Amino acid sequence: MWDYTDKVMEHFLNPRNVGEVKDPDGTATVGNISCGDALKLTFKLDDEGRIADVKFQTFGCGSAIASSSVLTEMVKGLTLEEAKEITNKDIVDELGGLPDAKIHCSVMGMEALQAAIANFRGEEFVEHDHEHDDEDSKGNVICHCFGVTDTKIRRVAKENELHTIDEITNYTKAGGACGRCKEDIQEILDGIWNVETPNTETKEKPAALTFAQKVMKVHTVIDNDIRPILERDGGSIELVDLRDNCVIVRLKGRCAACPNSKLTLRNSVEAKLKELVSEDLFVEEVK
Repeated sequence: MWDYTDKVMEHFLNPRNVGEVKDPDGTATVGNISCGDALKLTFKLDDEGRIADVKFQTFGCGSAIASSSVLTEMVKGLTLEEAKEITNKDIVDELGGLPDAKIHCSVMGMEALQAAIANFRGEEFVEHDHEHDDEDSKGNVICHCFGVTDTKIRRVAKENELHTIDEITNYTKAGGACGRCKEDIQEILDGIWNVETPNTETKEKPAALTFAQKVMKVHTVIDNDIRPILERDGGSIELVDLRDNCVIVRLKGRCAACPNSKLTLRNSVEAKLKELVSEDLFVEEVK
């Protein structure tokens, strides 16, 4: 269960400024409904160039709704230059904090605001990276599940002092689905913080597990490493049985109906079990 502040719960239960501004001066939609989070932000300026009205429509969890709601309250009365300075940290601080796994909701709010301002100015919203001011500044997509670019990962990592893949996932969702991009994310982080890649050739092969040890370790990995990732987007997983090296599981929540459930099983669940328990394991699903 997530530990939410009173202010997060207040904005979730009684969100402010829900809807869409009529004839807006600026509008933007960020995120992707198919990935679990999307936000549309619209605003209108007064005669002095200040934000007079702003509304949002969010598809997402309670943290996404609360982050969007509090953001609209924060920007009212500001000039666009003042509003553009608001960061995801400011949104989190205004809410009194967010769970680590929900920080990406505040990032989505910040990006929606910046994109709406760019829309008003007739500009294309580009996630800026000071080290890449050339034609490739838009970046290359690293996480195809959530459409996250290397530019965004670098920017968010630098702005928030992120050093681990889990932190990047918390802030951007990258690496939170199939997991194929995790090596690329680690390479980006190593490049930012100048970390040397460890020599994997010196790693010792782990000792063979007894069947009882294997069962306990599979339980632990599912509970601590796999289920929390799936729960971030409304899914879950249940261990049904372990037969020799066959791990039998049941997907629950959104994961059960997701068209990409087979990819999740192979590239996230099975890959994590192979990494942390045994290379011999494989996964099968029961309904």
